Amino acid sequence: MLGCPRPPGTAPGSVLTVTQSIVANSVLPARREPLRLHTSDGLDLVGELALPATRPPIASIVTVHPLPTHGGMMDSHVLRKMAWRLPALADIAVLRFNTRGTTSAAGTSEGAFDEARGEGLDLSAALEEVRRRALPAPWLVGWSFGTDVVLRHGNVDPVQGAILLSPPLRFTTDDELRGWDDSGRPLICLIPEHDDYLVPEAARERFAPVRQADVRGIDGAKHLWVGEKHVKRILDEIVAAVAPERAPLATDWDGPMDRWSDI
Repeated sequence: MLGCPRPPGTAPGSVLTVTQSIVANSVLPARREPLRLHTSDGLDLVGELALPATRPPIASIVTVHPLPTHGGMMDSHVLRKMAWRLPALADIAVLRFNTRGTTSAAGTSEGAFDEARGEGLDLSAALEEVRRRALPAPWLVGWSFGTDVVLRHGNVDPVQGAILLSPPLRFTTDDELRGWDDSGRPLICLIPEHDDYLVPEAARERFAPVRQADVRGIDGAKHLWVGEKHVKRILDEIVAAVAPERAPLATDWDGPMDRWSDI
């Protein structure tokens, strides 16, 4: 716990904490467990589960990262910040993993990139871990390539709904979109104003087959969501869907806080 000088008259042995602003590299307390996920086609995948430090989670998120052939991985910055903040601020469990053939600091998942086909088995392995641990109310959060994996393979139980960050709709078919319409699962699409692949107006047209799709343009944002302002916005949007009673997120923290050193 972070200490500060004890004012006159404070009882010996008491601990004072400093309220700090949550910034880009803030890492809040959580129980963080390395994972090995096992796919039905025999691959081992690297992952991590971040849980609230002292309480059971009230909801869960499974993330799917951007395109690994262009640097996407489980540590892509928005996903890592979800794991750093949401267990402490919102009592949400966050499960991240590297899809087949993807490398991060935690290691390399077996297999090879498969254009959102075999990655469906990777997502299934993550959802099996959710079932095994009885994690509550799981939502999927995909980013860029990860949104195609979610749209193609995530319309299954026990998934409650999905949140898509910068969906390019590169691999997803119209039939797969119509499947989401048939299921009625919530589908929230967060579209950067200046996206490289699908801007808000075009996204509304592409997602029109999904009547419940909620397409939200995010002013000033780009595909990679660079900037703490945009990260805070999308984390608030995610929590408002997954655990609305915990939104909006606090911007300060009065407990222990680490600072990650590579950003």
